[in-house]
Amino acid sequence: MVSIVIPVLNEGATIRQVIRTVRKTSRKIEIIVVDDNSNDNTVAVALEEGARIITSSQRGKGISMREGLMAAKHDIVMYIDGDILTYPDNIVELLTDPIVNEEADFVKSYFERQAGRVTELVAKPLLSILFPGLAHFRQPLSGMIAGRKSFLSRVQFENDYGVDIGLLIDMHIQGARIAEANIGRVENAMQSWEQLSKMSRQVSRTILHKAEHMKIPEDNLETLGNINIIREQMEYSILESIDKMHKMVIFNLDEAIFTQDYLELAAAAFDCELSLLQIREHYTDPVTILEHTAALFRDRNLAELLEVADAIPVVPDIKAVVEELKKRGYACGIISDGFECVARHVKNKLGMDFVFANRLHLYDSIATGELTIPEYFLQPGGNGQDALPQYSKDHILPYIAEKYHVTPQNVIYVGNGTDDSNLLKEAGIGVVFDSLAPGMERIADKLITGPYLSPLLSIAQASPEKFRLKLPPISKKQARRIGIGSLVVLASAGLVYLASRQIKKQRQLSKK
Repeated sequence: MVSIVIPVLNEGATIRQVIRTVRKTSRKIEIIVVDDNSNDNTVAVALEEGARIITSSQRGKGISMREGLMAAKHDIVMYIDGDILTYPDNIVELLTDPIVNEEADFVKSYFERQAGRVTELVAKPLLSILFPGLAHFRQPLSGMIAGRKSFLSRVQFENDYGVDIGLLIDMHIQGARIAEANIGRVENAMQSWEQLSKMSRQVSRTILHKAEHMKIPEDNLETLGNINIIREQMEYSILESIDKMHKMVIFNLDEAIFTQDYLELAAAAFDCELSLLQIREHYTDPVTILEHTAALFRDRNLAELLEVADAIPVVPDIKAVVEELKKRGYACGIISDGFECVARHVKNKLGMDFVFANRLHLYDSIATGELTIPEYFLQPGGNGQDALPQYSKDHILPYIAEKYHVTPQNVIYVGNGTDDSNLLKEAGIGVVFDSLAPGMERIADKLITGPYLSPLLSIAQASPEKFRLKLPPISKKQARRIGIGSLVVLASAGLVYLASRQIKKQRQLSKK
């Protein structure tokens, strides 16, 4: 039985074929796609193909590999890249046969392609000096590997281009039996000089770091000093941004997406349900409650936290509603009093754009029990300059207006009114979803009884251009006073303006 881990970043064009190729094996397998917060359709495609999705806690292949290992159920773990379309149909057998047959504990692939420049100019020369027992490997930087979980769980996953060479060296140091497997011809995209520069630096740094405890023979020092390490160039990064978005929908995670409370279910799963209940009964300050709650999950790894999230049923049509909203030009995102790593995982599975949540501290993908509350959940306290900031989700709308230039009247907020009545009031359109609380009609602009969210689409009709009109906002109280209450439900000054223009045009035509 084999766990196949595929770390991915924006590989929607190739991941389907990779998964289908892997499934051609006769072995019992599970496929775990570890998404590095892609902003294309990678997650959607992988879900369609029946893969289990893990959302990495932060960007980096090494972290994704480690977190995939944490989620793996079987003793043999195999890693392949998600952007290669030329894997042979028996790729699983090629990489795992030596382990299944008790001939090896770790298998490194090689393939029919001339070794790359970083391999020839950096990796192999350094290995020949520092780890001569590894110098014979044809492609030490290959990322298609397999190993016993018992060995892999004891190695250090570097979070950069050094991850593959680092694993090889760590396995060697552990005394693992290492085999090579020819996986045929592999074609992938050539890397830029900037990427090669970064790769060479990170690969060499990893090899040198692993060799720190070793004594280098003096006759090798000159050779080591003469190896040409390409210097550091521009770092590649992809940062999520919602800047320049003109209208958005914010869903409360536990009120409008999950059908059950995540923290309660996680506490039950980890046998701390009573402790969570006591925290909520004993404390009233939100910050204190959050900090004590985070402490309950100390030593739980990311895979365990996300497994609870995956077990919670979501609102049946949430994904279809999000897809349609995005077609209409809305940015869609999540707000949660819970953990950012969980909310981001749900965001990626549903194809949303952003997350506002509290940051659970993870060290080596394991919760430390500590929490950071981001600035957008804090607002200045009262009674003087020395007053401590107060925790409140209400601050999110002015934060969005300041940071992303999206005014509150262009925001649709979806919750159930339990602890977000101010957000429902202040957003351009406040939507109460599936709530039994009395008086919601006095707070919200729109009530959706549930269990489906599709009625939300009936109030999200306007095009992006209509939301770019720079008009003074009209408060709900003012609107009621001037007798256009029916337009308040739309909560858009732009639509009021367009309506008035249409009336004026009709009058001009009637005069003619």
